[in-house]
Amino acid sequence: MTAPAQRAQDLLQTDVFIPHMRQVGRCESSLGELNLMWRLIESSAKMNCPQEAQALLPMMAATRGGFERLEQDLVQSMVMQAVTGVTAGLASQAQHLIDTLVRNLYERTADVGFLATDAMLCQFMAAADGDGAAITQRLRAYRSKYTVYTDILLLDAEGQVRASARERSQATDQPCRDALIARALQSPGFVQSFGATDLLPGHGSALIYAHRMLHAGNRQPIGVLCLCFDFDGEMQGIWSSRDRIDGSGVPDAQTSIALLLDDQGLVLASSDLHWIGVGAKLQAHRDGAGPLYVHGGRTYLVQSAASAGYQGYMGPQGWRAQIMTPLELAFGLQQQAGLDGLDAAVAQGLLAHAHRFCPPLHAIRSAADTIRRVVWNGRVMTAGKQMDSTRLQAVLEQIGETGARTNEVFSRSIDALYGTVLNTALRDNSLLSSLLVDLLDRNLYERANDCRWWALTPQLSELLEDQALGETAPDQVSEACALLTAIHDLYTVYQQIMVYDVRGRVVAVSQRGRSDAEVRGLLDTYIETDSLQQVLALGGTQAYHVSPWRPCVQHEEDGSTYVYHAAIRNADGVVLGGIGLVFHAQREFTAMLESVTGVQAGGASSRQVAYLNRAGMVMSSSDVQLQPGMRLDLPPQMLALAPGQSMARAMVYQGQYCVVAITAGSGYREFKRSDGYREEVLALSVQAFGAVQDDAQAAVCRRNTRVQSLAAASRGSAYGMEMATFFVGRSVLAVDAACVLEAQSASAIAPVSAGRLPHCVGTLARRSQGVVAGYVWVFDLGALLFGKPVTRTAQSQVIVLEHQGLKLGVLVSDLEGVVRFESGQLRLAPAMAGAADRLVDRLIRANDGDLLIQCLNVTALVRMLKAPLPTEQAAGG
Repeated sequence: MTAPAQRAQDLLQTDVFIPHMRQVGRCESSLGELNLMWRLIESSAKMNCPQEAQALLPMMAATRGGFERLEQDLVQSMVMQAVTGVTAGLASQAQHLIDTLVRNLYERTADVGFLATDAMLCQFMAAADGDGAAITQRLRAYRSKYTVYTDILLLDAEGQVRASARERSQATDQPCRDALIARALQSPGFVQSFGATDLLPGHGSALIYAHRMLHAGNRQPIGVLCLCFDFDGEMQGIWSSRDRIDGSGVPDAQTSIALLLDDQGLVLASSDLHWIGVGAKLQAHRDGAGPLYVHGGRTYLVQSAASAGYQGYMGPQGWRAQIMTPLELAFGLQQQAGLDGLDAAVAQGLLAHAHRFCPPLHAIRSAADTIRRVVWNGRVMTAGKQMDSTRLQAVLEQIGETGARTNEVFSRSIDALYGTVLNTALRDNSLLSSLLVDLLDRNLYERANDCRWWALTPQLSELLEDQALGETAPDQVSEACALLTAIHDLYTVYQQIMVYDVRGRVVAVSQRGRSDAEVRGLLDTYIETDSLQQVLALGGTQAYHVSPWRPCVQHEEDGSTYVYHAAIRNADGVVLGGIGLVFHAQREFTAMLESVTGVQAGGASSRQVAYLNRAGMVMSSSDVQLQPGMRLDLPPQMLALAPGQSMARAMVYQGQYCVVAITAGSGYREFKRSDGYREEVLALSVQAFGAVQDDAQAAVCRRNTRVQSLAAASRGSAYGMEMATFFVGRSVLAVDAACVLEAQSASAIAPVSAGRLPHCVGTLARRSQGVVAGYVWVFDLGALLFGKPVTRTAQSQVIVLEHQGLKLGVLVSDLEGVVRFESGQLRLAPAMAGAADRLVDRLIRANDGDLLIQCLNVTALVRMLKAPLPTEQAAGG
């Protein structure tokens, strides 16, 4: 596409969105009015005083041209940043949704493979008859711990249901005909299916994981185990979690619809069935496609995402998450929460790094500063000249008033753009921290299930019973270790799986990744006394215990972790000992942190994520500088968040301007919610944008300071004098406008011979009709006046002064305006001891006496610098 065609397309897209963005619409209207005012001023000067305004006309033409370009760029950037912010949020939500679901389903693939090898179940399936009640009880015990399953089925090779975890609605001798059975019998691994099935008569679509069961002797298939996933319950839980208010204060779930689509674009699940129901056919949004999509006569902004996979598992083929928000609602709730309540110095300092996190914002600020400087130069160009021309004076007044209004509109519009960009960062980091705690809670939920289920393994209770009687055979320990190793091979998130007796002595361990010597070194060690006491006191098979966050005594060198414990009991319920699962916390936490940060959009800023406890102690971090055990200095309200709540703010953190977001975990299903276990982990996301700016507070002061000119009735006073005002740090200074030639950006300073003269920072080229006409030396006015050099920023300027044919430049912090004062507002400055020639000789009481302005004595300045200053011809003129 050619550049003009692309430009036309961008403008067309802008026109589509503006009617739904009230703030942008108001900005566009204000900019349009200002554009018209500049045109009228230029036309008025050409018609009414063409000779007197000759020097002003190039300035006005440059202002108008720059303004028109800026007007288009500003409006388009406001629209595009708002759209980008919304679509980035939708994309993050979509990725969050599909990743959360696929990681959950990955655990099901391990469960079905493990349970299909359960000795009790395989013996039952191999026998022509058996204790069906005992098997049903075992299946129900499993389901009571892994509550993600609605049913667990055992079917023989002909598809006949042999056992079920729940009451079947009606007994039938008809075998199940679902093709899943045949596929499972022929596959060495798990198979999955989604859709209507006679395995669950009377239900709609079901998500089922199946695995064949083998005869213990001949290793031939004897049946199929099916885990029926609670798909509807899981999706409802995901929809409910979207109601969490994000860090920008916008409840996205109220204005968007979340969908799960299959590879054909059919809706498998919907968060709002009234608008888009299950079974509807949609076009999945693909990378590179435009964000607008029309469905059912309504226009939506849409983003979708496929899973990147987890541990090699990609989820059901073709599944995608898609988030859609109606265009008319997409921007209605977006307030500038990013700037509301934000410390002004932080906002100003962060804005100084706009070139890193939002180049369009930086470019627009630079263009606005250029226009302000052009207007300022235009005012000083004719200051004190031809004051008898009332027509020229009227033009100058209009330039001053319109320039002030232009500055105000630019500031307001740039703030709106800035707020949109900041809101996007706040929401993105808040969603990221929310995803992290969801992943963690869902992962640890499985660990609590594993320890309780494996504690029911008959071989383990037999081992401990024999140990208590002193009848344990060496082969029995080896078999138990082999069993734990087989489990460990399927569930690789653990460092160690160990079984211990009532004294806490370890009697069997998994051998995965360990030598015989290492295994022998673990046997006969003891678990922590406090954990043993908790395990012995557990009330039943549904109860479990998690150790505090600390190193495990068997693996102290691997750092802090959680150990999941459950009691092992005999047939009478007497506790014989327990099983301990040592979670591989450092590896697994790091994997979660890294996988999620990889999903987020990269860019010019750096981002770190971490898991913390309530005290702010680092449990795991993506930043090598944040080692586990370190305590972070975070606001107390962040560490005290209620479970499930998020907070995000822009703030100074560790010497950087950052967006910091934190979310408190709230558990998953019954885990950490109703099962008696409380251990809230916080997820932290820190996005750094740049180092703290020393001049930020002074810049806030400058931005909030406006020098008021004379009242309209007094502007024609012959006793008034026109002064060019500017800032050095926080101080407002003025100089007779007649002494000012121009102002240029400090970025144009060439550091030629800087430091050769006292307070000299380089030279500045002066141009005439586009070519260099000479050079001036530039001196740091802050160092000259206050002994403190001016902090260079994008707003720093050089004011070129002339006195008795000698030209020089002074470096200042920023320009303010060109203002007419009455002579009565001026007074002599207090005498300063030892100052023969005072650089500040007068003071101006401005703004009804609320502001004191220091007047720079150009004569004294030139006299001070003249002795070491090279001749005008050498320095340029």
